[in-house]
Amino acid sequence: MIAIAIAAILMVAITSALQIKRQLMMFQQNSYRPDRYALWRKSGGESTKADRLISLILLFVCLAPMIPGIVAVAAAIAFALWEGYNLISAKYKKPLVFTKRAIRIYALSVVIEAAIIILPLFFHGDGRWCGLPGSLALSLACYAVADLIMLAANALLKPVENHITKKYYDEAASILRQMPDLKIIGVTGSYGKTSTKHYLHRILSEQFDVAMTPGNFNTTLGVVRTIRENLKPYNQVFIVEMGAKQVGDIKEICDLVHPSIGIVTAVGPMHLESFGSIENVQRTKFELVDALPSNGLAVINNDFEMIANRRVDNAECMRYTADDAEASDFRATDIKYSHSGTTFTICDKSGPVISLSTPLVGRCNVSNLIAAVIVALRLGVPAEKVRYAVSKIQQVEHRLSIKRLPNGITIIDDAYNSNPQGSAMALEVLSGFAPGKRIVITPGMIELGDKQHELNANFGELIARNADIAIVVGEYNREAIIEGINRAGMPKENVCEASTFAQANDMMLKMAAPGDAVLIENDLPDTFK
Repeated sequence: MIAIAIAAILMVAITSALQIKRQLMMFQQNSYRPDRYALWRKSGGESTKADRLISLILLFVCLAPMIPGIVAVAAAIAFALWEGYNLISAKYKKPLVFTKRAIRIYALSVVIEAAIIILPLFFHGDGRWCGLPGSLALSLACYAVADLIMLAANALLKPVENHITKKYYDEAASILRQMPDLKIIGVTGSYGKTSTKHYLHRILSEQFDVAMTPGNFNTTLGVVRTIRENLKPYNQVFIVEMGAKQVGDIKEICDLVHPSIGIVTAVGPMHLESFGSIENVQRTKFELVDALPSNGLAVINNDFEMIANRRVDNAECMRYTADDAEASDFRATDIKYSHSGTTFTICDKSGPVISLSTPLVGRCNVSNLIAAVIVALRLGVPAEKVRYAVSKIQQVEHRLSIKRLPNGITIIDDAYNSNPQGSAMALEVLSGFAPGKRIVITPGMIELGDKQHELNANFGELIARNADIAIVVGEYNREAIIEGINRAGMPKENVCEASTFAQANDMMLKMAAPGDAVLIENDLPDTFK
């Protein structure tokens, strides 16, 4: 019996450690921010999930004197086997990355768990809180409060993390001080910043040695890491993507890199849950512009009201538009789409500046290219080099990229994220694909605050007007999207519901035929159902 009890304790302890790992994965996906992680826990009902409730019930089973110990042990073993299997076999879109910080948090969490479990072994008596019965009960308790154990480890490590962060930050600042001639360009916006960064990098590389922040390294720590690991003494230009989810995030990056050129691609209703208001989004994005020196240059997208109505007095400002916004210094004209891409002309107030051809499609990409071209021309890249680079630019993966499958189906991949303007542009691109069926696969848009339902319902209306078939994925926005689709009159038999993207893909393959086009609009992370 003792050996079986010890085995049960170990099995439940391992299962609890796996649950801690899952909680750490979600903590990491929420940028190690306790407030954002707490919001995820609340929205996902983490504290009332069946597995946690079962672990608490089993805890009381272990402590109840009227229940035979062998019954409690057997139930605990069954629970550990079942939940352990579920945790090990679960597939995630973005698994836990065992960075040094993640390793530190996980290691300390496991130590805390082990200390809790072995504590009853130091007490002797007939009570169920003592000895092996107590350890078994507390191992189940650790499963139920795995998130709290992980948060406790994070809190205990905060002084260590602050010390490490300061050390790396100071090292990055020192590297930049040793490169006084480096031209630093900041790129921010509610959306479009990553694509603009890549397009600018491609164009400037025709003339300069250019470095940029890779992937989603758009936080202060991401920029610090890029400087320490990627920036070279011979680089001439450094393009820094700047992301934000709360006021002050972009200022923090600017205080480190001190940009001389800043691009603001959009100010829209993204991350409203953390920003609180569109005014705070505007204030935060313009922290980049406010940080520019008097001889700096701000390049901003006047197609957004919250950009057009914001004065810029501290630096030279060039405003651009892809939608004929008033009071713009540069605009795109003669925009024409074809199967080979897009042609358009950039004009200033005196007339045509440069005509371009690109394999990219969508007005959003035209807008992003305008910003990149303005900066390139200002930095002295010859027009011919600009034309060549733009003609060779390839779409950033999962950002309105077009793929033609061997079976004749065209995939429009806009899965990276979604926003009201970008999704409308993606549907505009889809609407141009004819005569085949036009299919949309989407879970909708997220982090829109109190406009979540309204904007997703509007999105549903646009789907009905621009597509023939809609496959709505997941539960998070299903009601709102279908409400909008129904409002716009799409036949109900053309509206499908899928629990996962895998299921949606299976549905699509059964209904699509050669000549059809499929738009994949957004792909929610594991933190959303």
